[in-house]
Amino acid sequence: MTEAVASQPLLSVQDVAVRFGGIVALDGVSFDVAPGQIVGLIGPNGAGKTTLFNCLSRLYPLDRGDIHFAGTSLLAAPIHRIAGLGIGRTFQNLALFRSMTVLQNIMAGGHCRSRGGFFANALRLPFVRREEDALHAAAMKIISFLDLGAVAHARVMDLPFGTQKRVELGRALAAQPKLLLLDEPAGGLNHEEVGALAALMQHVREVLKVTILLVEHHMSLVMSASDKVVALNFGRKIAEGTPAEVQNHPDVISAYLGKPA
Repeated sequence: MTEAVASQPLLSVQDVAVRFGGIVALDGVSFDVAPGQIVGLIGPNGAGKTTLFNCLSRLYPLDRGDIHFAGTSLLAAPIHRIAGLGIGRTFQNLALFRSMTVLQNIMAGGHCRSRGGFFANALRLPFVRREEDALHAAAMKIISFLDLGAVAHARVMDLPFGTQKRVELGRALAAQPKLLLLDEPAGGLNHEEVGALAALMQHVREVLKVTILLVEHHMSLVMSASDKVVALNFGRKIAEGTPAEVQNHPDVISAYLGKPA
């Protein structure tokens, strides 16, 4: 019984197909993500990577297949419940509250775990104040973890792009996810920042016990940080395995270079 639980994937993508009119965005994609793994999802532009992320976030409906998270199908879960189930996400284009501070942005990420509704917050009921205090304390821990203490009370719009990326990561972590979806986190970062990002992902996995699914075009980051890599092309899975296996797979080489290995 213990072995069966231990071997159960945290995320299981099962024969997922998505079409937009006559365009096939995903065509029977299947793979698993085990607890504690960092899995890289790669492929040329238009391969279906962001479409798959949007399916995991329940932003897109499936035409076929299923997605299981922690043993339960996500298809019955409404969009607003996904974060509460334990799935956090960053976006390819920053989606921060730019006029709010770093602390306020990260606290906002934790609100999916709170019980207070509109009327409870309007009336400032005692439990709402306790929840706000707990959110503040949790956000300050994340700020310290991500080395954002010096800018905790700065407005996001006044910060460098690389720092804003860390703030968005902090906001996702504030929801206490079991699975973190990172959508091109290296986009716009310089060489030094990309190197630091690889170390940070490993640190998040090891210290916070968060499983990571990563979409990224920066191949050196994917290959250095991932335990497993899944490659897509034209909506279909063309390879899956260790970074070295996928990097040397003839279909992956063909997809990127336009010719056989």
